Formats: sequence, C-alpha cells, structure tokens
Amino acid sequence: MLKFLIWLIVAVALIALPHGLSFSQQEILVFLTINILVVSSYRLLTLTGEWSLAHVVIMGVGAYASALFTKELGLWVPVSMLLGGLTAALIAVILSFPLFRMKGFYFLIGSFAAGEIIRLLWKHFRDPFGGAKGIKGIDPMPDFSIGIYNFDFFEPVSYFYFAGFIVAICLWILWRIERSPVGLTFHAVHWQDKLAEASGVNLRAYRTLAFAVASGFAGIGGALLAHYIGTINPNSFDLDLMVFVLTWAIVGGTGTFYGPILGCVALTILNEVVLRELGFEQMRPLIYGAILICSILFLPKGLESIVQKFTKRRAKQ
Repeated sequence: MLKFLIWLIVAVALIALPHGLSFSQQEILVFLTINILVVSSYRLLTLTGEWSLAHVVIMGVGAYASALFTKELGLWVPVSMLLGGLTAALIAVILSFPLFRMKGFYFLIGSFAAGEIIRLLWKHFRDPFGGAKGIKGIDPMPDFSIGIYNFDFFEPVSYFYFAGFIVAICLWILWRIERSPVGLTFHAVHWQDKLAEASGVNLRAYRTLAFAVASGFAGIGGALLAHYIGTINPNSFDLDLMVFVLTWAIVGGTGTFYGPILGCVALTILNEVVLRELGFEQMRPLIYGAILICSILFLPKGLESIVQKFTKRRAKQ
C-alpha cells in the first residue's frame, strides 16, 4: 500500500511538473525523458560486461527507420516507432556476428568502427537517408483527445506526457528483464563467465540477446526523438552524444537500475540549469570530462553509492 501511494504521488508530480516550467524547460524535459530511456537501455548491455560505442548510432537507426517508415510507406507514427525499435534490434543482431568475436577493449573499438560505418552510409546515400543534411519534415504524432484533454504534439507538454508513458512502459519491461532468469544470466555472463559456460550457458547468445534488446529500446528512444524534432541527420547521433551517455552511466553508476537514470537527471540539471544560466554551456564537454575523471577517482561506484549509504543508514536507525 505504501509503495502504491509513493508511485501515485510520483505520477501526480510528473503530470504537474511541466506546467510549472517555461517553454524551453518543457522541451528540455522531453529530451531528458528520451535520454533516460537511452541510458537505461545502455545499462542492460553493460550487465553482460560489454561497453559499446555504437549505442547512440543504433538509437539513430531507430530514428531513421521510423522516419522512413512514416514518410515512404505512410505507416501510422506509433507503428513506425515500434518498427524503428525492431529495426535497431535487427541491425544489432547483424552487427553481433563480427563484434562478439571480440571482447573487452577490442569490442569497444569494434563497436565504434561499426557505428562510424553506419553514419557514413547515412551521409553517402542521399536516397533514402538524405545524405549529410539528413531527413526533414518527419511526420509528428497525430493529435487526439482523451476526455477534456487535447493532445497537441507541437506542444512539449503533450509530447512529454506521450513520451513519458512510452518510456515508463519501456523502463518497466527493462526492469522485469533484469529480475528475470535471463537478467540473472546476464549478470553471470559478466561476473562468472567461466562458471556460467561450464553450466551450459551460451555466452555469445546471451551477449547477443542483451545487445539486441538494449538496441531495440534505444531505437524506440531515437524514434521518439525523430518524431518530436521533425528532422534528423548523421551528426544528431555522433560520438559527442555517445560520450554524454557514457558519462551519465558512469557518474550515476551501473550497479543498480536507477543509477544511470540518476546520473542522466543530475547532469542534465547541471547542464541546463547551472551551466546555461552561468553562460558556460560552450564549456560543457570540458566540464563533463572533468566530472567524469573526478567521478572515477573519488566516486567510482557513482551517485547510486550515496543513495545506498543513505538508505542503509536509515535502515539501521
């Protein structure tokens, strides 16, 4: 009952939140919601011990696929978003054949190379990817009404509600996967790979599964982004954004489900509320780099370790 009340209060607070913000802050809230899905999906991949540098490009695969399904085939936007996620998962499965012949550092470099090949394909082929200028005029979500509320998706508040609903479902699925036998096997693949292999676990198959599922949800995140801003290009999914995703995950911590979300929210607030107000936005990569180094040196388990210490202390009291 207590948990239900807590979640009810959180839901009411999130519904009321955008009405107390300016238009630009409402837009930031939409991007933050999408980024939470991307960094949470990235954590699923890290459960198996693999860190990819292609996750943001895979997110872009979902964005491009959803945009093309809508523009070229005329599919309904929600259907295109779902197919965008499935396309991202399919591309991940194809990439897994060469990538999972590598491990550790080599997998990291291989994933970066694979991501750059995909980005070069987007730049090279004007048809259908639009070349370096990308795809413009992507169809938005069609407006509709529920009771007295009209969803106008040119308004960030309506899109925040829509994206929040989709992301909440995706986070619930990711959370359930992590606590399922499959999720426990992902942990075993990372921490006890020899023992797991001796027990009959196919390490490569489970790494591929984690890569595909994480990519599918990243693709949905990309589709949400594409249909909100209406235009995408290869630079929308470059290495800079990948570095931010890595920083969110490392600063927040990857030991718990909420760690990367905590890092994403904390650094977004730092960036949009503190750095932008102080006029230091152009120095964001420099400051993010300093935060990443300080986090590794002085808070190696991330912000989640502070929460764990606080909750354990409260439990002892």
